[in-house]
Amino acid sequence: MRLKLFSLAEGAAFAHRVAAQLREPLASHEERSFEDGEHKLRPLDDVEGADVYLIQSLHSGADSSVHDKLVKLLFFIATLRDAGATRVTAVIPYLCYGRKDRRTKARDPLSGRYLADLFQAVGTDCVITLDAHNLAAFENAFRCRTLHLQARSIFVDFAASQLASSQVPLVVASPDIGGVKRAEAFRLALSERLRRPLGHAFVEKYRSNGQLTGGTLVGEVQGATVLIVDDLIAGGGTMIRAVEALGQAGASEVYAFASHGQFCDNALARLSALPLRGLVVTNSLPQSTQTSSLTVIDCAPLIAEAIGRLHRGGPAVELSP
Repeated sequence: MRLKLFSLAEGAAFAHRVAAQLREPLASHEERSFEDGEHKLRPLDDVEGADVYLIQSLHSGADSSVHDKLVKLLFFIATLRDAGATRVTAVIPYLCYGRKDRRTKARDPLSGRYLADLFQAVGTDCVITLDAHNLAAFENAFRCRTLHLQARSIFVDFAASQLASSQVPLVVASPDIGGVKRAEAFRLALSERLRRPLGHAFVEKYRSNGQLTGGTLVGEVQGATVLIVDDLIAGGGTMIRAVEALGQAGASEVYAFASHGQFCDNALARLSALPLRGLVVTNSLPQSTQTSSLTVIDCAPLIAEAIGRLHRGGPAVELSP
């Protein structure tokens, strides 16, 4: 099958990076908005019999909301199927509604599952994402094929380049108990790369009605360089509490890693004011504001590798250990 790569206009900059890695052009499409807020998308390239990959993170931005992007993406997938595409894969580095994956109160929605139903209803064959908030919930929500990628390998590369000559104790921390498994996988991978033992820690956190409580640190960090690992920074409250708890416990320096830097409101400014040695995210979400403490690592090569393997018939599962 022929390979075809598409993106919405809002995601074109990142999609071009993926296309460049694959040495394939980004296919042409028409995208129009009407006076009443409705829109129209159609492929201008022939997609009949093609293997199509539609690349777009789902997030709110200055020009359109997450719901605008979601409806456009769903309609475009259906249009591509109607136009004869043999297979359509939704490549969504940041997948919205991942945090609403279970009921915590009576009559709570399961938004992640409803989102999966929408993608399946329009004929999506496969969904690729990067560091879902809850891997089990993501995989169980979809009945079509999924491919879950992790930023761990590119974060380990960065951390190893910064800490290879460090002689101080190194500790990997989760900013809450829910991320302990993610942090532990990172700790083991970095320990193997550096060929030295690393400590582990986590910060107690509770959230109810949008309010954060807790802050007790579990683990020894006195005099250590600590690497906090999380999947998402949105309002920044969880990461800020973790950095403050580590500082109070005597950590010598702190790095913060998050796959997705959403940085709502003034979160980036608040984080930049903390004594962070580094704040590291991927470009799964566009970063319009740069600070001296923010490092953005390109995840386009990882996304491109996944697309290439799926198109060639695998093995793609090796990318999601």
